[in-house]
Amino acid sequence: MPPRLRVFYSLLITVLLLIPAIALTGEFSRRADIWWTPLPLALSLADSKERVEIYVGGKPLAALVEHGQVAITDAAGSHVLTAKEIGLRFNNRDRIRAQRLPLLLLYAAACGGGAVLLLLLATGGMAYKGEHEAVAG
Repeated sequence: MPPRLRVFYSLLITVLLLIPAIALTGEFSRRADIWWTPLPLALSLADSKERVEIYVGGKPLAALVEHGQVAITDAAGSHVLTAKEIGLRFNNRDRIRAQRLPLLLLYAAACGGGAVLLLLLATGGMAYKGEHEAVAG
């Protein structure tokens, strides 16, 4: 392969290799705290039953709050908590990463394939050897 074409294809493969590499780098360098439910969207105890149960002293928190057995003490004094005052935030990182896993695997495969192509091209493994004449038999 002429050196001019080898340089051209090397640059082309390098640029194409950067696309999934940047996507993978961006995915793995994200902050870990962005996956939490925003505080204004925190779920109430009733809405979060399918995802979490909280026990205090061996009893469900929802039942304790319902019976008025949970109180909070602050500078103004103490008062019994109601269900409306309790909000739950969830870390959804595992769910989001599970959804993105096929795309990340595709990016990783593209990076691997591009690296192999670049290595073959750089070492002359894809060099054109010319046509061979057919062997008469």
